[in-house]
Amino acid sequence: FKWFRDACEIDEETFRSRVYMAAVCRCFPGKKPTGKGGDRVPNATEIETCSQWLRAEFDLLEPELVIPVGKLAIAQFMTYRSMDAHIGQLFHCTYSGHAFDVIPLPHPSSASPWPRVEPGKTLLHKALGLIVAHPAMQGICG
Repeated sequence: FKWFRDACEIDEETFRSRVYMAAVCRCFPGKKPTGKGGDRVPNATEIETCSQWLRAEFDLLEPELVIPVGKLAIAQFMTYRSMDAHIGQLFHCTYSGHAFDVIPLPHPSSASPWPRVEPGKTLLHKALGLIVAHPAMQGICG
C-alpha cells in the first residue's frame, strides 16, 4: 500500500474501498514444510481448484486493468519469464474470455530484495506510473 500511497497519494483504506483485490489461491496453503520462511507456495492442483473463483470474478467484474502482484499472479495471465521482463510494462491479455490490460508488480515481500535494488527500483517506479496513468485508475488516485 506504501507504493500506491507514494505513487498517487491514496491511503490503504481508500485503496481497499475502491480497488477489487483477488487471490490466485483462496485457501491458506500452510507453512513451508521446514516451518521456516513463512507460507508455502500453493501447488498447481490447489491453484487450478481455486481458478473457478478467479474466472467467476472476471465474469462478474469484467476488469479493464489487472495488477498481478508477484510471480505466481503474473503467471496466471502470461508465461512468466523474469521480473525484468514483466515489471514496468503494460500487456494486453485475455482470461476467461475477457480482454484487459495487465501491469505486473513485484511481490512486496521482504524475502526478495528485487524491488529495492536496480533494475527493480526503476522498473517498479515505471510500473506504478503506468498504473496511475491508466484510464481504469482515473478518479481513484490522487
